[in-house]
Amino acid sequence: MSSSARPTIPPDVRARQIDAFLGAHFWADAARTQIGLAWSHRKYWRLASSDGSTAVLMDAPPGLEDTRPFVALDRHLSSLGFSVPGLIAVDVADGLLLLEDFGDDTFLDLLAREGADEAALYAAAVDVLADLRHAPLPKPATLPDGSVFAPPIFDAATFVAGPDLVLDWYVPAVLGHAAPEAWRQSFRAAWTLVEPLARGDATTLMLRDYHVLNLMWLPERTGTARVGLLDFQDASPGPAAYDLVSLLQDIRRDVSPELEAAMRQRYASAARASGTFDEAAFDTAYAVLGAQRNARIAGLVFRKFASEPRDYFLDFLPRLWRHLEADLAHPALAPVRQWFDAHLPGDALRGAWRRPEGKSLA
Repeated sequence: MSSSARPTIPPDVRARQIDAFLGAHFWADAARTQIGLAWSHRKYWRLASSDGSTAVLMDAPPGLEDTRPFVALDRHLSSLGFSVPGLIAVDVADGLLLLEDFGDDTFLDLLAREGADEAALYAAAVDVLADLRHAPLPKPATLPDGSVFAPPIFDAATFVAGPDLVLDWYVPAVLGHAAPEAWRQSFRAAWTLVEPLARGDATTLMLRDYHVLNLMWLPERTGTARVGLLDFQDASPGPAAYDLVSLLQDIRRDVSPELEAAMRQRYASAARASGTFDEAAFDTAYAVLGAQRNARIAGLVFRKFASEPRDYFLDFLPRLWRHLEADLAHPALAPVRQWFDAHLPGDALRGAWRRPEGKSLA
């Protein structure tokens, strides 16, 4: 979210800003179709001109969103040869970007089609992470508005604060009351104990939301460039295992234990071949980061549901908890597992929880 204190822009004013932006870049007459489902204030529109060309408009309202991270990281990743949307036009002050259109073939859509080569798609996604593991980290970048952006580091404070969403949103929804302060203190203490093990064996640029909905298949390109990357504005230097967890412990679709194991081995083989790789440290970090990420998302689901009460979001919970339970089984997670067993015990408050009939939770 932007650090700017600018107030929310009225819809009619925002519409005029968008019209002016598109007009200045010769897209004023393009047909607009809203696309995507963002868990943020960003909106996306596909533009189609009369000559058949297309582009994507990102509408990121200032005061609610900040386009500077996306622009800086897009340039960085592009310079390394990764496939990110080309920047056609940029207005960071008004939060408007005109982007290259990668089409509609997300990995999620492709995997839903009959005959999809699941292993090949996941292998291509893992190979991107193997390349990213050894890529240079981004340096502070000067943006078109003259500001300088450097991605924040995924530090201990960020790690420990993430699962707070369980206390802020999950506990009130499931138990019907706010989490006591003593719970918060013991919860944070448990995560603080396991945080050093999340460092793993290497630091890389974590893309943070690396999953099948944010990956596009670009078969006309070669190598890892066939994987188009979206939604990387929250990327930050951090543990190399994070994005692999994000990919293989996905809330949107099941990944079989066999495929997860094969893809973890594929990553490990590539890491060993190109440098030093501490597999034990990586495997521990995978479990610790998986638990941290899945706990955070469990709270995020309820925060999203509170603002947009659709059971679509609650449908993620059973799969999400299966991932979390698997992570908590790792011996390194004993302090966190003990907290959940003490305060949210049993399936009735975890994976098997169901919204009470007639209760909105909003």
